[in-house]
Order: sequence, then structure tokens, then C-alpha cells
Amino acid sequence: MAKFLIVEARFYDHLNDMLVAGASKALKDAGHKVEVLTVPGALEIPGAIALADQSGDFDGYVAIGVVIRGETYHFEIVAGESARGVMALTMDGIAIGNGILTVENEAQALVRADPAQKNKGGEAAAAAMALLALRTKYT
Repeated sequence: MAKFLIVEARFYDHLNDMLVAGASKALKDAGHKVEVLTVPGALEIPGAIALADQSGDFDGYVAIGVVIRGETYHFEIVAGESARGVMALTMDGIAIGNGILTVENEAQALVRADPAQKNKGGEAAAAAMALLALRTKYT
């Protein structure tokens, strides 16, 4: 049994609730322990994971958030930099499933977040578990 931390950027409550539910269910169904940490936005997710990983309390992480394109360039920065930060940590050997949705509109986010539809939270949890298995095998 492993212990996972779901780090969620709590910006769109109703969408995050679904993403966290999907991720939590996948992890718990696999027999793992789960904690949830909330941060202000997607840009804070990589930093929070890096800080939590220093504790040694967690075996893996699931990054959860929703970034919806708006009228400004801000979307590009948030989407790109949050993904870059998560990828950098993953390349350092931290098992992270990236469930940060980057979408054009709320309708796209709803379909992807809903566990009964695309269940991207569950998929991110599955990715985190797969990376943890690889890390365990190769380190």
C-alpha cells in the first residue's frame, strides 16, 4: 500500500470535485491511502508537490486543476508553466500523474472531469500509480 497526495488547484469547485473524486476512487480501489492538499492555482501545484516530497511522507502525487482559455495570454502561461513544472519533477523521479485540464471552455472541462465520462482524474491517478511502479522497479 502506498500513500498518495492529490494536489488540487481549487479554482472551479464543481469541476475539481469531480476530478478529485475520480482520482481518489482509483487510488483507493487500488488499496492506497490518499490525502488532498489544496493550493490557490495551477502554477502552485509543482511547488506544493516539491515541498511535500521533501517530507518523505508520500510515495506519489496526482496534480489536479482546470485551466480554461480566457481572453488573455494568461492561459498560455498557466497551462504551459504548470505542465513544465510537473514534468520537471517527474523527470527528477517523482511519481506524478498530471490531471491538470487545459481546455477551451467549461463544457470541455465538464466532460473530462466527470468520472462517468472521460474521468481524467482517474486517469491521472492511474498514471501516478504506473510511474510509482516503474520507480520501484528501477530504483
